Amino acid sequence: MSKTTAGRFFEDYTIGQVIEHAVPRTVSGGERALYHALYPARGALYSSDEFARACGLAQSPVDDLIAFHIIFGKTVPDISLNAVANLGYAEGRFHAPVYPGDTLRSQSEVIGLKQNSNGQSGVVWVRTRGTNQHGALVLDYVRWVMVRKRDSAAPAPAPHVPELAAALRAEDLVVPAGLDFTTYDFTQAGEPHRWGDYTPGEVIDHVDGVTIEEAEHMLATRLWQHTSKVHFDSTQRADGKRLIYGGHVISMARARSFNGLANAQMIAAINAGAHANPCFAGDTIRAWSEVLERAPTSAPGVGALRLRLVATKGAAGVLKEAGKYHPDVLLDLDYWAFIPC
Repeated sequence: MSKTTAGRFFEDYTIGQVIEHAVPRTVSGGERALYHALYPARGALYSSDEFARACGLAQSPVDDLIAFHIIFGKTVPDISLNAVANLGYAEGRFHAPVYPGDTLRSQSEVIGLKQNSNGQSGVVWVRTRGTNQHGALVLDYVRWVMVRKRDSAAPAPAPHVPELAAALRAEDLVVPAGLDFTTYDFTQAGEPHRWGDYTPGEVIDHVDGVTIEEAEHMLATRLWQHTSKVHFDSTQRADGKRLIYGGHVISMARARSFNGLANAQMIAAINAGAHANPCFAGDTIRAWSEVLERAPTSAPGVGALRLRLVATKGAAGVLKEAGKYHPDVLLDLDYWAFIPC
């Protein structure tokens, strides 16, 4: 009897199925150092304990996307090992900062299934919850992924597509306990721009591009214990290319956005996200942001900005043509961030 597994295929999922994902992960400063080397992230709140303490936190947390990648990575062997593509995100909310020494684990519930018309694959929707060593919720989000079928003749489940909110309301955001931006040091943070300086409809070109390298994206994906075959095995695609992990593109675009949004320190929520086109090694990506909405919060000196972050191989401001994503667009991410007022 084989002791190995080929992973789950589309016909292995059922609505309401709850999957406890293996291998808890204790976070250290090593993840932060590698993350900052790979992208590189420059948010002051995530770089300096002293800056974080001046903002009311006990110490500098790890970058929000580190928590996202770790929690996401644990789900891959059970959800997307046999994925064709990760399609999108919704209703993501960060509930608590993650600090070095915290141990993260993940659980997912299947909330939607729909077989594709070709009968070779289907879309699986899951709601994933990431918790720390105290059982406290750190992050939850919905994602949907296209998964191959093991047997194309296997009967299709009754289709069920979940209804998802287009965006979280500002009042549903969780401000970390103690966060206080009333004495925020704009000089140390790197830019003077605050909440009131941004206007809905404003488009910000983050200027700098970066060429994606094969070795770096595989190192990053392994860092999160992400095992999806399409990122490592060149035989998985007819063109012989390794697909860049979508989260690698998210983090690269987020790091690029420092130039113009240096004070959008904390990601509060991921409202929606789409990997519009595949990314491969050798692609040079740039990022631009559109300000969608401003909202106050109850925390002293803290405002919320809703932003659209776009990673592209092309020009800033170009998103769609003829109702479809422009071929240069790699990522369309709608998120909330906390910023000083």
